[in-house]
Amino acid sequence: MADDRTNDHSRVREFFGARAAAWDSRFPDDDPAYAAAVGEMGLRAGDAVLDAGCGTGRALEPLRAAVGPSGTVLGADLTPEMLDAARRAGRDRSGLLMLADVARLPLRGGSLDAVFGAGLISHLPQPAENLRELARVVRPGGLLALFHPVGRAALATRQGRQVTPDDLRAEPNLRPLLSRSGWRLTSYADEDDRFLALAVRQESAAEA
Repeated sequence: MADDRTNDHSRVREFFGARAAAWDSRFPDDDPAYAAAVGEMGLRAGDAVLDAGCGTGRALEPLRAAVGPSGTVLGADLTPEMLDAARRAGRDRSGLLMLADVARLPLRGGSLDAVFGAGLISHLPQPAENLRELARVVRPGGLLALFHPVGRAALATRQGRQVTPDDLRAEPNLRPLLSRSGWRLTSYADEDDRFLALAVRQESAAEA
């Protein structure tokens, strides 16, 4: 298991590390979609939120605007080059950047109000286990937002492939996956110009 995780980490770092410097310039018009998605989360002043797999930190500024100066904004990513690109863009002014694996977050249980994940789920090596780790660090009733600035069909076209029935982001797959992982899907949108699934952290029997 440890070797598999190391190999997964190495592949992710290699893929994103090689693309980090030019990442934002590939799709420069996506920022409004990030801001709109954050707006739909209903965050409040003073909330604590994590951008999981934050990449170059494009969500950090709207997250900071949503939670205000009294809130906490964290950005975690596995790839040092992505975090370096976020710092060069000045996005570390909006949140604390951490070199961290979302599968093993250095955070206390229930310490967050929400998690935002852009393009995250397709890069999780063990989706159910990894989503349970995100549930661990969010309080009961807290929120998970899984986002992409284009929908599944548009993303497949970008990547030169077909949408397949086993896509984890398809609602019939995503809903039970989230349910098994401590979340309840409350909203689902898969449109040409966005993908946004919102889920609420369920209270476990031990917490009840």
